[in-house]
Amino acid sequence: MAVKKQLSVFLENRPGMLARTCSTLSENGVNILALSIHDTVDHAVVRFFVDNPTKALLLLEQEGFYVLEQDIVVLDVENTPGVLTEIAQHLAQADINIDYAYCTATDSQAHGCLVLKVANPERADEVLSEFT
Repeated sequence: MAVKKQLSVFLENRPGMLARTCSTLSENGVNILALSIHDTVDHAVVRFFVDNPTKALLLLEQEGFYVLEQDIVVLDVENTPGVLTEIAQHLAQADINIDYAYCTATDSQAHGCLVLKVANPERADEVLSEFT
């Protein structure tokens, strides 16, 4: 578990835009570890968790994309029922609100990756370090 950087990229909601951003990153050796897309009619916000956020930020800005950087909490979690409940309960007991989250795992994976956006990532990391 750790506090990491996430990039939020604002894209026109049309074919090829995600491919363009992913291509910019991959052609320059940046690995996408997780992503989330929130769409509206005209635009989408793509949240990238990458292995080199500083490099990715510079590359995407050079391509003319509007990019914001945020601190997030990234957890390696067991892929079992109730894990998300326990995490949410621990944060609630510490009066930490989850602004948003995304995660993934397949049936064959013992662990998954959980990304949390909270107001105070350092405090959330501290609270959850006792849990994990």
